[in-house]
Amino acid sequence: MDCPDCQTPMLQFPVGDEYREYVPEGAPGAALCPTCLVLEPDDNPPAEPPDFGTVGDAFPMSPDAAVPMALGIGLLTSLALYRSEIAELFTAVEEAGADPMLVLDRLATTGSVDSQIDLQGRKRQLEQLLE
Repeated sequence: MDCPDCQTPMLQFPVGDEYREYVPEGAPGAALCPTCLVLEPDDNPPAEPPDFGTVGDAFPMSPDAAVPMALGIGLLTSLALYRSEIAELFTAVEEAGADPMLVLDRLATTGSVDSQIDLQGRKRQLEQLLE
């Protein structure tokens, strides 16, 4: 599966029932572009979580943190619509032992990531909204 925006091969992953409501179209999986960070639903995800390190060194490796982080990044396209969902997902990331704000910081400065979203700007907005 290639990214519809930049044609990079996407990282496909299964999404458990606890996060299914955050996946576009309620698909059983999702796919994250490691270059532009676009999130797409995936009706045929792999059975096992992939190596999330392909997104970058900053990305959590544990699926318990990586899956909600990927879904949260996908929802950053609209803070106004998804503020509570992002907060819930980032809380799950923290509970799994990763710092989602630090992940955003590091992804913003990673040369291999060319996000369509201003990650630094969204991070600032999130910090204000979630205080």
